[in-house]
Formats: sequence, structure tokens, C-alpha cells
Amino acid sequence: MKITTILFDLDGTLLPMDQDEFTKAYFKLLSRKMAAYGYEPEALINGVWAGTLEMLKNNGQKTNEEAFWQKFTEIFGEKARNDQELFEEFYHHDFQQIKDCCGFNPKAAELVAKLKDKGYRMILATNPIFPAIATESRIRWAGLSPADFEMYTTYENTSYSKPNPEYFRFILEKMGLKAEECLMIGNDVADDLAALKIGIPVFILTDCLINKENLDISSYPHGDMDDLYHFIKADAKV
Repeated sequence: MKITTILFDLDGTLLPMDQDEFTKAYFKLLSRKMAAYGYEPEALINGVWAGTLEMLKNNGQKTNEEAFWQKFTEIFGEKARNDQELFEEFYHHDFQQIKDCCGFNPKAAELVAKLKDKGYRMILATNPIFPAIATESRIRWAGLSPADFEMYTTYENTSYSKPNPEYFRFILEKMGLKAEECLMIGNDVADDLAALKIGIPVFILTDCLINKENLDISSYPHGDMDDLYHFIKADAKV
């Protein structure tokens, strides 16, 4: 079947970054913001990680947003619910500073534009553990627009996370797609190769490779952004 749809990861794929550096900057800014409202930094960070774990374990019964805030509220009480607007304010303002620790690859936006011009459907399959405002910001940092994608997953609109194969199945069902007509492109071996479990072909982008288990990826299509372009151009199915 001819490939009609490209699923792109965001962090480390369209938006170059060192994941550890990004996380460090994120928690530094969030802790600074919320300390003024009674959140002790270490407790706050542990609480965010606990909420994130709930999103990663989510089985489709609730949105990731609901999973996160239920756990976060268990830890900090109703104060957390009352302070939710403060966290949203953080993403609108303080979070924007993290752009400075991310890279920029103009080839990413160029590739998306070329693929759209050729008629391919574009979906942003980024792990939905951030609110839409944070995801839309990172899309723009990559030189793209949210409007470039028919769908982008956020913690508000998704009830699974990578590497759960059901995350990818959810996208297929929501968008009316078949696995064999899609191509998943991502830099995280564990997260993105999970798409193979439901039959979606995968290309591993190695520019900002994450391979925590040091898995052998030689048997999978992989390479840098230039290799990706040539792979798509040369593959008759694409």
C-alpha cells in the first residue's frame, strides 16, 4: 500500500535538543515560578515526575491531563487544582525561555513543506505529556506552525503515551488510517519503534538519538535528516 501519511516525533526529531538539558532547564524554571506559591522545589519535581508516570501508564480510561492532575492533586491536595492556572501561566511565559537550550535545523521545516506539497498527510506524534500550549510552542521553535499538522497529540486530547502501542492505534483510529499507509519518524528507539508492534513502518532519526537500552538499530531504516530525505525520495512506496 502506498504511504500517504507521515507521523513525526517532535523533541529530538523536528526540534533538535539534548533531552537531559531540556529537562533540567524545564524544572529549574518551573521550580523558580512555583516556589513563590509554596511549592518546595524537590517536592514539586517529584510530584511532576509522579504525574508523568501516571500519563505513561494511562490505559485509555481518561485523558493524560486527567491522569496527571489526579495524581498531582493526591500529592498536593486541592491546592494543586486551585493553582492549575499558575501552571498554565508558566507555559505561556517562563517556559518560552527553554527555546534557548534547543537547537534548530531548517531542514526539518523544509522536509515537512516538501512532503505537504507532495500531498502527504502530516501528523505530529509527539509524546502527549505536555499541554497544548507547550506543544504548540515547541512546534514554532522548530520553525513550523501547528497548522502544518492535521493532528498533534497533547495531554488534553490523548489517553495513551509512548511506548504503548495503543498510542499509535489511537492515532490511526482517530484519523481513519491504516498502519501500512503510514511512516513513523522519531529519534527515541524505545518510544518510536513501538509503532512497529501495530504494523507502522519506522525510520529512526539519529541526529539526537535516544537509545537507552543500546539496541541494535542496524536492521531498521535510520540516519540523519539528509538520510531521511533520501530514504523517502528513493522509496517507491513513498
